[in-house]
Amino acid sequence: MKTMIRLMTCAVVATMSMEAARASLNIPSDGSDGALVIAEDTVIDLSQAVTSNWDANNSANVGKGIYDSNKWAVVFKYSSVTIQAGATVTFKNHASRAPVVWLVQGDVTINGTVSLDGQNAQPSPWLAEPGPGGFRGASGYYAFGADATSGFGMGGGHPGPNGTPYGWQMAAGSYGSAGGFGTSPGSGVPASAPYGNPSIIPLLGGSGGGGESGANYGGGAGAGVILVACTGTITISGEIRANGGSGTGGGSGGAIRLVADALSGSGVVQAKGGIGALTGGLGRIRIERVVNTFTPEPIPAPSVVVLSAGATPVIWLPTNGPTVRIVSIEGKSAPADPRAEFGAIGADIVLPQVTNVTVVVETTVAEDASTVTARATPRSNGNFSERVASLTQVVSEDPKVIRWTANVPVSDGYAAIQVKVVRP
Repeated sequence: MKTMIRLMTCAVVATMSMEAARASLNIPSDGSDGALVIAEDTVIDLSQAVTSNWDANNSANVGKGIYDSNKWAVVFKYSSVTIQAGATVTFKNHASRAPVVWLVQGDVTINGTVSLDGQNAQPSPWLAEPGPGGFRGASGYYAFGADATSGFGMGGGHPGPNGTPYGWQMAAGSYGSAGGFGTSPGSGVPASAPYGNPSIIPLLGGSGGGGESGANYGGGAGAGVILVACTGTITISGEIRANGGSGTGGGSGGAIRLVADALSGSGVVQAKGGIGALTGGLGRIRIERVVNTFTPEPIPAPSVVVLSAGATPVIWLPTNGPTVRIVSIEGKSAPADPRAEFGAIGADIVLPQVTNVTVVVETTVAEDASTVTARATPRSNGNFSERVASLTQVVSEDPKVIRWTANVPVSDGYAAIQVKVVRP
C-alpha cells in the first residue's frame, strides 16, 4: 500500500508541475491601470479616458483608461480584475460611444455583475443611450413636426407609421440575428439585416429599436460590447451581460468577447434583445480559451476557439485587414473621429438644406464584388434611408483601395450616416 500511495503522490505532483509549466497567453498589457477591485455598485466613466495610443503606459492616469480613435476603443490595461458579489459595474459613455477593452496581466474574477446593457426607451424627444459600442434607440412621437424615427446603427429598426396600432408595421433592432417586426393585414415591415461577424473583430455593439408614431413610445437602445482578455483565468460566478434596452421596438443585444488561458465558473453570460411590442435581435458572444470548465451555456450560443498554450490571440483588426471610412458627404470632408452629436456641441458636417447627399466611401482590402451600403437615420421625424453604393474608382491595387459613391435621401435636421460593407 505504501508503494501505491507513493506512486499516486508522484502522479499528482507531476500533474501539478505540468499545469504550472503551461505557458500563459500573450496578452499586450503592462498593468498600468492597476488592479480593478469593485466592492460596491460603480459607474466607470469612459469620458475620463486619456486620448492616446492604446498601448501607451497609463500609470500617470491610473484607472482612467486610454481612448484610441484609430481602434475606436477605450482600453484599460489592468494587472487584475475582481468584481465582488453584490457589486454591479456599469459604464458612462465616452463622447465617441466607443467599446470597452480590458487587457489584464493576471486573472479576472466576476462574482458580481458587469453590465453593458442598452438603456430602455426614453420619453420623446429623448433617445435611449446605448451601452458603449452600441447605437441609440429611436424617439417616439413628440409633436407636430417631430414624429417617430428609426433606431440607430446598421441594424436599427423601422418606426411605426402614424395611425397604426401599437407594434404594427415597425421593427426592433437587429445585430447577430434579426429583430422582431410587426405585421398588419396584408403588409409588414421587415427587420434590418444582421451585421458583424462571429469573431467580433472589429468590436461592434447592438442597434436601436424603432419608435411608435401614434404615441410617445421610443425604441430601446442597442447593448454595448466588451473585450476581456487576460493571461490567466476568467472566472464568472456572477454575470456579464450586454442586453438590449426595452421599448416599443427593443434594442438588439450587444457583444461579449472573452479571451483567456482558462474560462471557469457557473454564472451568466448573455447578449439578448430588449423586450417590448417587438423583441430585439440577439447579440454575439465569442470565447477563445485553452481550457474550459465553465458550465452554463451562454445566450446566444457562442463562437468558440480553442487556443494553444502560450498563443498570441488576435486582439485588433490586423494592419492588412479590411477597413471602411466615409471620405466626404456632399463634398465636405468627414472627420477622422466623428461623434454624431445631436445637440449644442455641433454637427460633424453642416450642409445647406438638401434632399439628397452624395456619400463617398473608401474601402481597403475589399473586393470589387463587395456590397457597400450607406444609411442615413434622422434624429426625428422619419425612417432611415439606405442606398447601395456604386464602385467609382480603384485607387490602388496593392493594397486594394476602392472609392464608392451613394446618393442617399435626407431631410432637414440632424441625421447620422453610417456605412456597411459585405464582402463576397
